[in-house]
Amino acid sequence: MRLNDLYPFPEERKGRKRVGRGAGSGLGGTSGKGHKGQNARSGGGVRPGFEGGQMPLQRRLPKRGFKNYLFKVTYEVINLDRLLAAFPDQKEITLEDIYSRGLVKSALVKILGEGEVTRPVSIEAFRFSQSAKDKILAAGGEVKELLADAEEPATSEE
Repeated sequence: MRLNDLYPFPEERKGRKRVGRGAGSGLGGTSGKGHKGQNARSGGGVRPGFEGGQMPLQRRLPKRGFKNYLFKVTYEVINLDRLLAAFPDQKEITLEDIYSRGLVKSALVKILGEGEVTRPVSIEAFRFSQSAKDKILAAGGEVKELLADAEEPATSEE
């Protein structure tokens, strides 16, 4: 059985509207567009937000605030428990390991501190939450925080 075999059957489906196929169809002549005018023309109609020449709402309202969305840096987050479950025996987890395992999709990765760290492990990422750093360092591990635009990692050990 396939999806197209399920109800409604092909003969029960409503056909598409065929305009301009004679007077008997009910949509002949002007094809349901009335007589003349802007909306009767090919490509006719007004653009979204057009109010007939009146100053449109999006231009009447004041623009306020600072918009920095073009330059906003967003990180894809992953929790410690999920990260350590994906690499149960590994002592060093690099960005390449995280990408190859498919744990994140985008380039910038941030590690969050949910879960417990029971073994010393060295983790490499662009950002770490403070709780994640504390847990990794308390277990005797190492945190390698990379810079987003540089190749050289910034290492923090205590």
